[in-house]
Amino acid sequence: MTTPRWRALSSSDQPLDVQRWRLDIAYDGNAFSGFAYQPEFTTVVGVLRATLASTLSIEEPMVIGAGRTDSGVHAFAQVVHVDLPTTLFKRDRGPDPERLTRSLNKQLRGRIQILNAQIVDDEFHARFTARWREYRYLVLEATPPALAVTNTWSWTVQGPLDLDRMNQVSQQLLGTHDFRAFCRRPTNSPTDEPLLRRVLEARWERLDDTWALTPGRVPALKFTIRAQSFCHNMVRSLTSLIVEIGQGRWPQETVSERLESWSREHLPSPAPAQGLTLVGVGYDEGVGGPSGSSS
Repeated sequence: MTTPRWRALSSSDQPLDVQRWRLDIAYDGNAFSGFAYQPEFTTVVGVLRATLASTLSIEEPMVIGAGRTDSGVHAFAQVVHVDLPTTLFKRDRGPDPERLTRSLNKQLRGRIQILNAQIVDDEFHARFTARWREYRYLVLEATPPALAVTNTWSWTVQGPLDLDRMNQVSQQLLGTHDFRAFCRRPTNSPTDEPLLRRVLEARWERLDDTWALTPGRVPALKFTIRAQSFCHNMVRSLTSLIVEIGQGRWPQETVSERLESWSREHLPSPAPAQGLTLVGVGYDEGVGGPSGSSS
């Protein structure tokens, strides 16, 4: 692999040697117009690039993530990699991950939090080295509308929900399937091209609000889904259908039937973005292991 090179702002003549860094980060998706870089919008990558440039006095570097999150989607354990000039660090001390973390967090002021920073091999790639991604979706089982603050991190729906029924349906997702019925197709992608994804885990559990975080201690349901990779809107589309199955509006066979037919006709719209959070990305121990609390 050819190692990319960046130039320091103080020198426009000589390219510099670089080393690859892995950054584990967290952010509130409500503050951003998505993850991917868009010059005209405030995005996670855009803020990271600008902060790295101003903090380290370099040109804005490329920042590559383990996966893109839509506008409003949160992350507790996103992973990115970035190549930084080796000359940023004094020869007698060498690279200092803790110092880099402190410096970036000071400039980011809570908009994004750097959870961990480490030097990795040049072959490490935040997206292509990842073995799996894990998302969590929170559903409040109450009568809408709920207090607005609860809907910044969850989706409030009409209960009661049949948890056993929802878990039985989720088992239909395990293994490799064509998720065309549940994904928004990439631009310019052929309509007959399969969207194959391998789901490793999918389960629902009910959480009691023992800390009284919501008015009336409204119970929440947590949907955890882990896959090698996801296509656009996949988790939110599955969540909305499974919730309606839990409400008794659709038969349990709907998910498996749509996986076979690839048809999205008359299915409910994707669940709101704010209930979705990226909670883990899986890597081998040699490059730091999984991010987040997932393993």
